[in-house]
Parts: sequence; structure tokens; C-alpha cells
Amino acid sequence: MIRQLDDRTLVSGQVAPHEVAGLAEQGITMLVNNRPDGEEDGQPFASEIEEAAAQAGIGYRFVPIIRGIGPADIDEMQKALREVGDGKLLAFCRSGTRSAFAVALAKREEGASSEEVSNCLAAAGFDPAPIAHLL
Repeated sequence: MIRQLDDRTLVSGQVAPHEVAGLAEQGITMLVNNRPDGEEDGQPFASEIEEAAAQAGIGYRFVPIIRGIGPADIDEMQKALREVGDGKLLAFCRSGTRSAFAVALAKREEGASSEEVSNCLAAAGFDPAPIAHLL
């Protein structure tokens, strides 16, 4: 399920390589994979999704979040958000939660208010409580 955080930013659970072309048709111009390879049996490898993104003409970043969201993860998400320009970014992980939190923290670092970020998460169906102390 894809959830919209704002006009240009979406998050979801695992994306499969065969779904990438359809995402491009929906206006997605950048994929950010926050899921480490091997997290779960049967999940596609990052390289497979990267290849599908290249074939679809979509930008791709592999930013695996393993044990909490760190400063480097936030920095990479900020870069992706800047790089997408007027396009749309879809960040994904197993459920979408890590990706939503990483986007929220990146937007906070870029100057969005704590309230704005919390409201954005809540409107998309995410509980901001686990990262409230970082906002």
C-alpha cells in the first residue's frame, strides 16, 4: 500500500522489480530503498530493483536502515528529496514505517516544523510517537 506524505513524497512496503515500470507510469521519478538485503526470505535484492529502476528511467538510492535511523540515513534522504526536484519520490521498506520516519526526519532537518512533520505522518496513518523526541 502506497501512502502519500505530501505532493511529492510517498512511502510503501516492499517494491518488487516487476512493479517499477508501473510506478514510473504513476509519476514516480525516484525510488529510495530503505530495506537491507536479506532482511526477510524471498525479498528481492536491491540490485534487482535498481536494475528495474534503470530500465524504467527512475532514479534509485539504496539507503538500508538496519538499527534505527542515523544521521547518515537522514543525510541520504535529504539528498534524494533534493535530487527528485519536481518529480515524485517513493521510499520503501518492509512496511513503510522506517521510510516515513526517515523522510520526516529529513524534512525536519530541512526546516519543517515539528508540528508539520508530526501532522504529515499522522495524516498518512503513521504514529509519530517513536520519533517524537527527535522532532
